Amino acid sequence: MLTLHKLLVALAISMVILFTSCSTDDDNNTPSIDYTTAENLLNDINFQGYAIITKNGNDLVRQGFGLANENTGLPQEYELAYRIGSVSKTLTAAAIVQLKRDGYISNYNQTLNEFDSEFPNGNQISIAQLLSHQSGIPDYQFVVEDAAAQGEILDEEDIYEVIFELITENGLNFTPGAGKQYSNSNYLIAALLVQELTQMPYHDYIQQNIFNPLEMNNTFKGIDDINPNTHAEGYNNGNANSVYPINLAFGAGDFSSTPKDMETWTNAVKTNWFTTAEKNDIFAQDVPSGYVDFGLGWFTTQEGNTTLYWHGGDINGYWSMIGFIPEYDATIVLLSNKQDDTGTERNTIIEQLLTNEFNQ
Repeated sequence: MLTLHKLLVALAISMVILFTSCSTDDDNNTPSIDYTTAENLLNDINFQGYAIITKNGNDLVRQGFGLANENTGLPQEYELAYRIGSVSKTLTAAAIVQLKRDGYISNYNQTLNEFDSEFPNGNQISIAQLLSHQSGIPDYQFVVEDAAAQGEILDEEDIYEVIFELITENGLNFTPGAGKQYSNSNYLIAALLVQELTQMPYHDYIQQNIFNPLEMNNTFKGIDDINPNTHAEGYNNGNANSVYPINLAFGAGDFSSTPKDMETWTNAVKTNWFTTAEKNDIFAQDVPSGYVDFGLGWFTTQEGNTTLYWHGGDINGYWSMIGFIPEYDATIVLLSNKQDDTGTERNTIIEQLLTNEFNQ
């Protein structure tokens, strides 16, 4: 486990994350904010996007900031689509839970060799280690993005072969279960497992089991070029940056969604979409105050007596976060169309909210 500030920064810059005994005493790099309210906080850091922050059944923030499209003047809207990046991983993890409900898997400790006997080191890597980033499988992202930039067209099966070759040639980054390293490869493999076992496309399985029951009518697999009439334009340093080969993010970050649907999903997870037993499997338990740990598709941050369950996402032109705090019946949805390469905005918001607004 890592301290809150260090883990958030590490995630933002894709650093290797291993167990450590660091304490919050080492963390003095939080930006100084003239904090008075959640709305002022978002204004102070120049947040651009749509934000929902609730507490004890009341809205602290429910509004857009800035424009969704600077050329057309399109406003940020509750039912406008945004790329959500790795927040998609919460949906993939939920699909794996649904596999267990449907009897396609018996438990999360089943190993990958049961599904692909030739997968390198597959007998050492469990489903739970995939979902909690404890597999040691190297991340494919930069390899395939470089290939795509050179004109190669890759689908999820091609990327699976890339992962296979990375492990065959270089081995795992660490012994499964001995460390933690955020890796998109884990979730692409998990999504492929959904397809293999159900004989149904991954996105269709999620549509059938999550979106349809919850009436999440505007969450969908993204496309390479967004529709500027129904989707926020993404920006990086003031320039439009919304084009991305979305197949590269299969299972790990390829959904677009609206603030409305993400609020629905977050509230469902907060309440009863998972059973109590499933929540005990999914959310990291016994996290010390001041630390963050991985669960199965969700992070757990503990600050004093306050627990935040959350996930963030970053993809060209966008960043996102969803989360909830049971002690305050709080829901947090942040969908931004302004790229934040270092994760500074998300880090600041989390730290300031836990310090000032949700601080039992």
